[in-house]
Amino acid sequence: MYNNRIVVYTSGTFDMFHSNHLKMIEYARGLGDILVVGVSTDELVASYKNPPIIPFEERIAIIQALRHPDIVIPQYSLDHTEIVKKLNIDVFVVGDDWVGKYDYLKELGVSVFYFPRGRGVSTTDIKKRVLERYEDTIKQIENQPKPEAVI
Repeated sequence: MYNNRIVVYTSGTFDMFHSNHLKMIEYARGLGDILVVGVSTDELVASYKNPPIIPFEERIAIIQALRHPDIVIPQYSLDHTEIVKKLNIDVFVVGDDWVGKYDYLKELGVSVFYFPRGRGVSTTDIKKRVLERYEDTIKQIENQPKPEAVI
């Protein structure tokens, strides 16, 4: 709580930004008065999964351009204890692929919400579709008749 205002924190990689990212940020916005969005650095993401496709500087710029966040900050750690204390976070929102991971924040008086992933749109799904379309395009190019040599 800050000046009797509810402070909400949400975070993510936000790689290949899509509508489910936006829905989670909008949901978080609706839970309080001040919305802080943390964007995971490339180094943080690479510590637990494949590095993002979109570099950190571009991902954070996209989130900063949105109307919903009041503050956008880099996220350097998956342990949110310090950020909760430093920013007086009342509410924490994260995708439901992290269910249970942040329940420890409840001990600090934080309400924790796991936002449902949603159907059909995820960064992983987008990456798979791009790869499939790329592979299909390569096959089409390879199967095209070759022009005859001109002498």
